[in-house]
Amino acid sequence: MPPEFDDYEIRERWLRFDEIVRVSRIFVDLGVSRIRLTGGEPLVRARIDDLAQSIGQLPGLHDLSVSTNGTRLQQLAPKLRAAGVTRLNVSLDTLSPGRYQKLTRRDVLPDVLAGLDVARESGFRLIKINMVWLPEVNADELDAMIEYCMARGFVLRLIENMPMGDTARQFGTSSLQPLIGQLRQRFDLVDHVIPGGGPARYLASPDMSFSLGFITPMSQHFCEACNRVRISVSGTLHLCLGQEDRLELLPLLRGGATDQEIADVIRDAVMHKPLKHDFQTNPGKIIRIMASTGG
Repeated sequence: MPPEFDDYEIRERWLRFDEIVRVSRIFVDLGVSRIRLTGGEPLVRARIDDLAQSIGQLPGLHDLSVSTNGTRLQQLAPKLRAAGVTRLNVSLDTLSPGRYQKLTRRDVLPDVLAGLDVARESGFRLIKINMVWLPEVNADELDAMIEYCMARGFVLRLIENMPMGDTARQFGTSSLQPLIGQLRQRFDLVDHVIPGGGPARYLASPDMSFSLGFITPMSQHFCEACNRVRISVSGTLHLCLGQEDRLELLPLLRGGATDQEIADVIRDAVMHKPLKHDFQTNPGKIIRIMASTGG
């Protein structure tokens, strides 16, 4: 988080668990089959495993996953797996303790790595490591990260930085396209598909023992195939990471609206989902940071 950030949502405006489950059920009834608990950091929410269990039991839901910074996986990975979470995405931009502390302002890399070991032992179907590609910061660690993921059966995903907020813009963004070609040739990688339904494109070793994913919102955007919306802790339905189009669900949830009425406004909002982001043509447009929107 940016050191100056203090725009946290007040607790009274947090969606209660019953409200989150209700919205989840409405979305599943509308045809959504995948739900991810994300953040900010979802594992700091008390009883998150209870919420996961309630959502995981919804008829028609086929996939429940969690995105996390990994700092609480030692305590919660077994509980999340028992609650029905099948996949994890873990943000990990560096394996260097000093660099990790500089990027996150927390000296907790050992906790994250230990948590990943616990998660690996807990039986998740898939664990993906999300590494934001910052050539001036972590390019020298790519080989170490590949080796780390290879040894543990993790899927490594490289992500182009998006200019969401001043802090992200300061890092700039670099195209992954040259690197994709280099890694394909170096490891004799072939095209591959991995469950998740998201925008990543994957390559794998010929024996499928190792996979690399690439998320390229800047150099090769995937807006025309985007199938995601995000709901904030206060019930704001964000229709696009790169636009401000939104729908406020909290007044409906607490104002007596029926499930059908909420479903109708959600359907109408999704039908007006923006065609594309403006990260390149207007990089200073978005004022909210990624942690306020969810990954």
